[in-house]
Amino acid sequence: MSIQHNFNKIPTVSSELKWKISIQGFEGCFHQEAARHFFGKTVEVICCATFREVIDIAENKNESNGGIIAIENSIAGSILPNYNLLQKSNLTITGEVYLQINQHLMVNQGVQLTDIREVHSHPMAIQQCFGFLDKYNWKLVEKEDTALSAKLVQQHRSKHVAAIASKLAAEIYNLDIIAPNIHTLKNNYTRFLILQRAEEVKEISNADKASINFHTDHSKGSLAKVLTKIADAGINLSKLQSFPIPGSDFKYSFHADVEFDSVEQFYKVIKKIEPITEAVKIYGIYKNGRNA
Repeated sequence: MSIQHNFNKIPTVSSELKWKISIQGFEGCFHQEAARHFFGKTVEVICCATFREVIDIAENKNESNGGIIAIENSIAGSILPNYNLLQKSNLTITGEVYLQINQHLMVNQGVQLTDIREVHSHPMAIQQCFGFLDKYNWKLVEKEDTALSAKLVQQHRSKHVAAIASKLAAEIYNLDIIAPNIHTLKNNYTRFLILQRAEEVKEISNADKASINFHTDHSKGSLAKVLTKIADAGINLSKLQSFPIPGSDFKYSFHADVEFDSVEQFYKVIKKIEPITEAVKIYGIYKNGRNA
C-alpha cells in the first residue's frame, strides 16, 4: 500500500505575493468574498463559468497562483461534484474559509420598495429569502449567479428590478442595499477550499487540520477499524464522505477531514491506518478555517 501526497511540504500563504486566484462566478460573488477573506482585498480574481474551469486555471502556473472552490454548505450539504474534481486534480489544499452567506436586496440608486416589480437572483438565493419575499407580490426571476443579477440591474438602469446578492456585489456595481440580511435562516455558512500547486507553497506553522482520501479492502469491519484508529489517536473526524469507486461493484472510497493538535500526531495515525487501507491520498495539511 502506498500513500500519495499532493505536496512535498506542508503549505502556507506568502504575504509577499500578488495573488491571482480562479473562482467560480462573476465579480461580487461569494467566491470572491471568500478569496478576499483568505488572501486580502488586493487579491485578483479570474472569474470562471464552471468549477472545472476553476481547477484547470488553478493548475496552470502561467494563469494563476491557485483557485478556490465551495465544497459544502451548512444548509444544502456537500457539493459532491467538487469533491470529484478535487480527487482528479493535482492541487493541494492550503487552507479553508467558512463564510457566512448574507443575502441583501439591492437596487439602483433612488429606487424605493414600492417601485420594485421583479427580483432577480440565483435560485438558491431566492429560496433562502422566501420569508422576506413572500411579503411582496414581486415576480421572481432565476439567474445563474447572484453577482450577475446585480450586474444586470446596474447595466439596465431599471427602477423596477432588484437583485439579491452580496454586500460586495452592491459595492462593485454601485447599488443601494434597500433591505439588508433578508435571508430566512441566519446561520448559513459555506465552506471554501483554497487550492494551490504544491511546488509553489512553503511550510505552514500550527497546521491543525488535514483532508485525506482512503479506501479499504471492503472486508467486514474494515472501515470501522480505520475510524477506530483515528479516534484512538485523539484525532477528531470532522467530515466523512463516501464515493463509489468507478468500475467497481458498489465499492467506495472515503474523503475524511481530520483535526489534530500537531502534524506529528496526524502522521502517526496515517502510519497506523496504512496496514488496513489499500490506498491513502493526502490532499493537504492546513489551518482550521473556523479558528480564523
